[in-house]
Amino acid sequence: MQSFKMPNGRAFAQDERGATTAFILFLIVCCLFVGGYAVDVGNVMTARTKLQIAADAAAHAALMTRETKSESDSILAAHNIALQNMPVDRFGTVLRDADVQFGEYDQASGTFTPVAGERNAVRVETRQEANNGNAISTFLLKLVGFREWNITTEAIFITYYPSCLREGFVAEDQVDLQSNNSFMNGFCVHSNAQVSMNSNNYFEPGTVVSMPDKTQVDLPNSGFESNVGLVDALHSGSWNIRIVSRIDELIADLAVYGSRQMPKYITSSDVVVLTNRNVEQIHLKPGRIHRFACRGGAAMTIKQDVIMDKVVLITDCKVKFEQGVILTDTVVATTENSAQSVTSASSLQVGKNDNCAAGGGAQIITIGSMAFPADLQIYGGQLLAVNDIQFSANADGIQGAAIVAGGTISGTSNMEMGFCGSGMENNFQAEYFKLVY
Repeated sequence: MQSFKMPNGRAFAQDERGATTAFILFLIVCCLFVGGYAVDVGNVMTARTKLQIAADAAAHAALMTRETKSESDSILAAHNIALQNMPVDRFGTVLRDADVQFGEYDQASGTFTPVAGERNAVRVETRQEANNGNAISTFLLKLVGFREWNITTEAIFITYYPSCLREGFVAEDQVDLQSNNSFMNGFCVHSNAQVSMNSNNYFEPGTVVSMPDKTQVDLPNSGFESNVGLVDALHSGSWNIRIVSRIDELIADLAVYGSRQMPKYITSSDVVVLTNRNVEQIHLKPGRIHRFACRGGAAMTIKQDVIMDKVVLITDCKVKFEQGVILTDTVVATTENSAQSVTSASSLQVGKNDNCAAGGGAQIITIGSMAFPADLQIYGGQLLAVNDIQFSANADGIQGAAIVAGGTISGTSNMEMGFCGSGMENNFQAEYFKLVY
């Protein structure tokens, strides 16, 4: 029989048999802990990303809806988008009514201030928290008493208006300019297709000429040399020209007293129904909406030297302005859609020549096209057409001009166009939206 000999203390302490197994077990525990922690962190990062996407989408939907609808409708739109991104049955309620706030955003300080009734900015917060009953559960961290993550994400969208659409030429199709035209600092020429021009045009520093691919600008030989400043003015880019797609809606709103689009200078709900195609000064009543039903036949004519002031005129007829007509604080809109929907004799003045002072601007809107001969003058004025806008020599827009077409813009020679920056507050614009936080 073999006897068992007990090792002495020193020998036992020096015995390393089984140490590797213990070390491996330690490594396994460490790997499991690190792996579990990575799973927990990865899970919370994924959840945060989903929440942020939901917040961004909901804020965008809310502000777009708020452009034309109530706060409650806009909050509902935010909820619908949030649910599409994060259904309740999987994620719980990530967006509450109180988490959608409209207000004002100060870009200088980066601060959002809730203001009831505002349309300029929105802040949306999405949540997965214990208070909502939808906190993110942990895995390994439960072993150390950390059972859930509380996550909140935030998105702020604001409205803005591209400067080119405030003052400039903007067309879905080609913008075609001829020669001897001058464009001053801040003025913009944009086409979603191509800008074409002849020679001897001048672009002051600060002018913008843009199209999807600036290398496709259409020029004669030596065009860069003969168009001073063009090289620095050229930019690449394209936009969705939203205001053109809303012209039908815009004209419909103008027919309703008190609508959002109604100018403040319209102070009476009594509509003047015109019965004569030939509009004289005596037929116009300041502060009121005027309607004329065409019923086929010849154009509606604004007679020579008539001054249209504080008037909204809506018709389904062609509109012709005789020589010397002046529009100040006035909107003329027609749903007639032909190539000669709005025309004029020479010297039509759109807007008041007041050196960019507040008020006095005027707008002409058509579902069709516009064509103007020599001496079109625009002072804080706007031309909006679903199709084309054409104007001939000697146009003057040195004090603010906004010309927007769903088709082409064609201008000839000897124009002078400049950036006003003020006095165009009544021009019609469609809001654009951007994420700032």
